[in-house]
Amino acid sequence: MHTYMTWNLDTILARTGTEPDPETGALAPPIHTATTYVRNSDGQPGEFVYSRLGNPTRQRLEHALSESEAGTGAVAFSSGMTAAMTLCQSLRPGDHVLLPHDIYFGVRTLLMEHFTRWGLQVSDVDQRDLDAVARAMTPKTRLVWAETPSNPQLNVTDIRAIADLAHEAGAALVVDNTWATPLITRPIELGADIVLHSVTKYLGGHSDVLGGALIFARDDAWYQGAVRLASEGGAVLDPFGSWLVLRGMRSLAPRLRQQSATASELAHWLESHPGVESVNYPGLTSHSGHPIACKQMSMFGGMLSFCVRGGADQALRVVHRSQLFANATSLGGTESLMEHRVSIEGPNTPTPPNLLRVSVGLEHGNDLKSDLDQALGS
Repeated sequence: MHTYMTWNLDTILARTGTEPDPETGALAPPIHTATTYVRNSDGQPGEFVYSRLGNPTRQRLEHALSESEAGTGAVAFSSGMTAAMTLCQSLRPGDHVLLPHDIYFGVRTLLMEHFTRWGLQVSDVDQRDLDAVARAMTPKTRLVWAETPSNPQLNVTDIRAIADLAHEAGAALVVDNTWATPLITRPIELGADIVLHSVTKYLGGHSDVLGGALIFARDDAWYQGAVRLASEGGAVLDPFGSWLVLRGMRSLAPRLRQQSATASELAHWLESHPGVESVNYPGLTSHSGHPIACKQMSMFGGMLSFCVRGGADQALRVVHRSQLFANATSLGGTESLMEHRVSIEGPNTPTPPNLLRVSVGLEHGNDLKSDLDQALGS
């Protein structure tokens, strides 16, 4: 593996997985598809035994993920939700998990509808209110879950402050860093114990791979538990998926810088559009989390959401009239996406019915503005 010393993260990402192959000298990493490995002459296993337990391509990705997030170790999973599920399975019946009020609905459903039946105690709180967070802690709180910016309302959580509150209560803090990526926010350096990623999104970056990851600040019980659950349960990322994420990570910096710049341009433009009621983007000075975002984000990201004037019906018309924004789930790819979240999340969501979530791609900003303008009906 490379020894990066004090190189900038852009450089580290650009060279992710490019260690020359010792057999051929190839800079593009090989894909190791073997499921089993020959033992040594004395019958003892070598570094690899069986692909569920460990795979060279996946190991290379896990090393890259850990290095990019300033972690000690990482585990790559078959999806972001599998990573979340594994973390929940590391808990015991009776343990309490504290979620943010605005959070990806899949995680909310997983914990509140499924893991409560397994004996977990789950509650949520507006993590922008630190006093409310402190009051929501219980003697059984073992895990505090943060997502910043949140999905889909882009609330900003003060990671350092939440980490302090979690640790005072004897709990660990996991931060879903999917939207920000290690290029924008550094949760472990701000006190988080665990970082979660859906690598499907910005790290993969091309809407062609499904995967997830957990990165750990320390080699502790959380890390060892995830390693065991992954290797024994087998919901690990496949070799080709691992290779695709490694490839995507190498172009993350230029992709995300352009996406962030265009998203900022769109957010400022939408804020003054007559067809728009409000815009959620941490780069706007009008955003309640802007001061915290300025402290813990190096830029403001490629995601935004906005509420359409005229209610849910008008919001749906905007989605259907758009020509450049694909009406599709997911985010972080090279193509721009726009989605009416309530249609996806169902009736019990806290998401406003007229909210549209936007993932900004690599198209020219002027073209995206023109498309939104005609879709909004001006």
